[in-house]
Amino acid sequence: MRRLFAAILFSAAILAALAQTAAPPAFHFVILGDRTGEAQPGVWQQVWKKAAARNPAIVVGVGDTIQGLDDATADAEWRDAERTLAPYRAIPLYLAPGNHDIWSAESEKLFEKYTGHPPHYSFDFGNAHFTILDNSRADDFSAAEMAFLAADLEKHQAKPLKFIVSHRPSWLVNAALRNPNFELHRLARKYGVQYVIAGHVHQLLHVTFDGVTYFCAPSAGGHLRASGKYEDGWFFGYTDVTVTGTSVRFEIESLDGRRTSLADWGLLGLTVRPR
Repeated sequence: MRRLFAAILFSAAILAALAQTAAPPAFHFVILGDRTGEAQPGVWQQVWKKAAARNPAIVVGVGDTIQGLDDATADAEWRDAERTLAPYRAIPLYLAPGNHDIWSAESEKLFEKYTGHPPHYSFDFGNAHFTILDNSRADDFSAAEMAFLAADLEKHQAKPLKFIVSHRPSWLVNAALRNPNFELHRLARKYGVQYVIAGHVHQLLHVTFDGVTYFCAPSAGGHLRASGKYEDGWFFGYTDVTVTGTSVRFEIESLDGRRTSLADWGLLGLTVRPR
């Protein structure tokens, strides 16, 4: 009897240990680019419909949700955006503030009211940690923003996956030049951040160095600039991100159905024919 009891206890201990070391459940989420910046009618609605059909666990938006820049009309614009979002409210939405979302003290209050978050914040989902930064009113990150990021990453350094999200790609020139010495990159390296995500330029851009992937999401409705060519990263679409353990896979889908992986893109556009 004692041997049987001991065997049961041993088996229970093994099962408990296996449960603690088991891989976290897989999940996937969607990244949405800019809606505005001369929003193209109906595009954001189409992008949401296609993205929501993938049943993402969460949606992360890089900002510019309203056209904004006018305190007198901002509240009405947020209410208009809410009407599009209403059918998808079961999906948790985390928005970064864009320059069209926050430009004044009053617009900051409206951002908090309609998004449920302050301009910068962080959250966990599964085995991933997301830090949302605010560079809505400046091209670069302020000292205060970097201090918030450092404190947040220090607090959550045990998380195996980390994403930094902002609106403006304040890192773009340094990342393009593969400069290892700018502050954001140093913090990313120190705390094991794997992905840094932004929007603002309405163009898909991608560069990876020192183990950090920098990604500008394609437009989700804001007008397309420059060449307007798909192969140059100018198109409407969304990004579906699958997280399996510590493995992360980006799949980018344009509104016309072309699908690519992040590895198919470089800083100067498409490098592999879409599927």
